[in-house]
Parts: sequence; structure tokens; C-alpha cells
Amino acid sequence: MNEPIENAPNQLPQTKQRHGCLTAYLVVMIIANSATSLIYLLGSEEIKQNMPIMPDWAFLILVICCVFNLVCAIALFRWKKWGFWGFAGSAAVVFPINLAIGLGLGSALGGLIGVAILYGVLQIGKQRNGWSQLE
Repeated sequence: MNEPIENAPNQLPQTKQRHGCLTAYLVVMIIANSATSLIYLLGSEEIKQNMPIMPDWAFLILVICCVFNLVCAIALFRWKKWGFWGFAGSAAVVFPINLAIGLGLGSALGGLIGVAILYGVLQIGKQRNGWSQLE
């Protein structure tokens, strides 16, 4: 998905280029969030058996966050900076929920670590640095 970069009036428009690591990470995020939301939707009874303290409202919030993360990944594919901030906000919402449903601290930190990795991947490359190309 290459989109033109705005330049000075006398220059030809440059095409935005995504680094391969960023593309791979976004694809993984799309697959992971799609799969996780389906697991929460289709396997809620089995999850409840394994995690009896997990309240019903947590399923709804976690599904909404997974779908929102999917939207954020697509936004990043379309060079929208709000996609990154959406991931960060979602991770901040999910972290205390994961602790409340009984996940350990290490597992609960997974989403926050994912945001840090995303930020790092956005910084890879000099001229193809994803962060500087986001709108």
C-alpha cells in the first residue's frame, strides 16, 4: 500500500514505503486480534470453565478491544497515526482487566509490551521509518 508523500510544489510526489518488519508486525496483529476475538466469542463457555472468576462483562470488553485493535492495525496500514495511539489506549484498558480476571502480571503486561514493540518497529529504517510517514 504505497501512498504519495506531499512535497514542495516543484518536486515529484514520493511514495510512502513500509519497512518489511512493520508490514509483518501489522499482519501478525491483524491475525492475532481476529483470532482472539473469535476465541472470546466462540469459546466463552470453555474459558469460563478454566477461569471461573472471569466476569461476563470482561468478555464483552475484551472482544471490543480486539476488534478495535484490528481497526487500529488497518489504520496503521493506511498511514494513520491514531492507529498507534489506539493500540496504546486499548492496552491501557486491557491491562487492569487482565489482572482482574486472574492473569499473572507477566501475561497482563503482554499488551503493553506489544505497544512498545510496535513503537520500536515503527522506528526501524531511516527514510522508510514508519513513524515519520504516519499522518
